[in-house]
Amino acid sequence: MKKLTNAAMLLCLLIAGSALAADGNADGAAVGDAAAGKAAAAVCSSCHGADGKALVPTYPNMGGQHASYTAKQLTEFREGVRENAIMAGMAATLTDQGILDLAAFYASLPAVKGVASEENLKAGEDIYRGGVTAAGIPGCMGCHGPNGSGNPAAGFPSLSGQNSAYIVEQLKNFRSGARANDPGEMMRSIAKRLSDDEISAVANYVSGLH
Repeated sequence: MKKLTNAAMLLCLLIAGSALAADGNADGAAVGDAAAGKAAAAVCSSCHGADGKALVPTYPNMGGQHASYTAKQLTEFREGVRENAIMAGMAATLTDQGILDLAAFYASLPAVKGVASEENLKAGEDIYRGGVTAAGIPGCMGCHGPNGSGNPAAGFPSLSGQNSAYIVEQLKNFRSGARANDPGEMMRSIAKRLSDDEISAVANYVSGLH
């Protein structure tokens, strides 16, 4: 039987805990405490804002992001699966419960409402909704939803209102292989077939999607 990584185990626990919470919590369920997460997030606010709206365009907005996705990313920063010098340092001392608490807090915040530029907006919409047929790229909404709300059960993040500069950076990281924590290399497979202009267009469109 294949052994699960710590990140996979934490993701499973979080999803299971969320399901139990919906039915009225069972003893021992691993569920994040948003109040505890709020206190712990004070140090995160210098980059991600007290309300989950990033203070720097190349950092992600965290408000309204699915707890399952945030927990996976924090765990993988801690374990070196996803590489980022700043986040590796921030996550290094987090416990599994601390990660769940932070994820619950950010999920409890309202989603950030972004505004897209008119430049290349139509091109971005075409890619997001219909993909790039000539390159065999499917529409982004198949995984991230028509309004960018994502799919927490499948581990697909919400993209609605996300900073376009952050989306551009992450797509380029997937394309180059600098980021390699996507299950089944799904995002790497897609990003390597996107041009810089296509990446810019879809990132702009997503920033105003909600």
